Amino acid sequence: MPKHGDPVTYEVGGRSVRVSSPDKVYFPQRGITKRQVVEYYLAVGEPLLRAIGERPTTLKRYVDGVEGEWFYAKRLPKGAPEWVETAEITFPSGRKAAEVCPTEVGVFAWAANLGTFDFHPWPVRRPDVDHPDELRIDVDPPDRAGFADAVEVAHVVREVLEAAGLTGFPKTSGGRGVHVLVRIRPEWDFVQVRHAVIALGREVERRIPDKATIAWWKEERGGRVFLDYNQAARDRTVASSWSVRGTPRATVSTPLTWDLLSEVDADDFDVLTVPGFLAEHGDLHARMDDKAYGLETALEWYDRDERDHGLGDMPYPPDYPKMPGEPKRVQPSKARPVTS
Repeated sequence: MPKHGDPVTYEVGGRSVRVSSPDKVYFPQRGITKRQVVEYYLAVGEPLLRAIGERPTTLKRYVDGVEGEWFYAKRLPKGAPEWVETAEITFPSGRKAAEVCPTEVGVFAWAANLGTFDFHPWPVRRPDVDHPDELRIDVDPPDRAGFADAVEVAHVVREVLEAAGLTGFPKTSGGRGVHVLVRIRPEWDFVQVRHAVIALGREVERRIPDKATIAWWKEERGGRVFLDYNQAARDRTVASSWSVRGTPRATVSTPLTWDLLSEVDADDFDVLTVPGFLAEHGDLHARMDDKAYGLETALEWYDRDERDHGLGDMPYPPDYPKMPGEPKRVQPSKARPVTS
């Protein structure tokens, strides 16, 4: 018998998905195996497909388990079955790639067999990959803060979204943070959506300046929870709902209601517990597609801040080309003083 067990085959929606080394331990602290990760993804396959179906999706692969090296697969892996579909995306550099685009549940089992823990979908769908239909706010606490701090800030995010005429749906990040998702009409490009996130983040910061910040440079955050506006930039993604995360506990990024967000702990949700949570509560984001919202108010706020307060664009990630209107991409403590 092979070291990690004989291969097993799962029948998924008319597809046969072969899983090699099913007894290989992916999460040593919990004893969770590849087989359990595959079967987890089969258990949550329908709501996961609802969340990321038809979206170009980066695979975060841990081929040697959580304690090994990981990498992002931004192109369709070699040897993929013919039924694994793709979508063409364009990176900030202008290069293009054919990325996995899930269209059926079997894709998740196939990807899990390759060591995929989490799925990182673009905020677009295949028919229009240049206009996001999902606005995402990443509420990211610093090392000295925790999930409760992220939850506190997320509730203010909710208030600000409502003031802008938007409805947010919260989920755990699978770590200490919170992600808030908003379904929007695909009428704005990545730059405009990022500007909207910046404007929303500035408004949150104004309401709780001692708790939240959108400062890009860590030296300016002062231990506050960071609203990572650059997750709205092209080719920047967050782990999807239902994604397994690369943590020792095999935690899962789990959709919640705003009431539940205040009652739970992020570590409550993992590969072993989430299928039961789904069976009990159903897909708590199932109604997210009922209505798509507009960014008019948030973009008005962005224009107001630029016009009245001199607050324009903010730095992009370091690997980006220089973007129009972007300030100098240098941390303040290293910036040369302006001389007259």
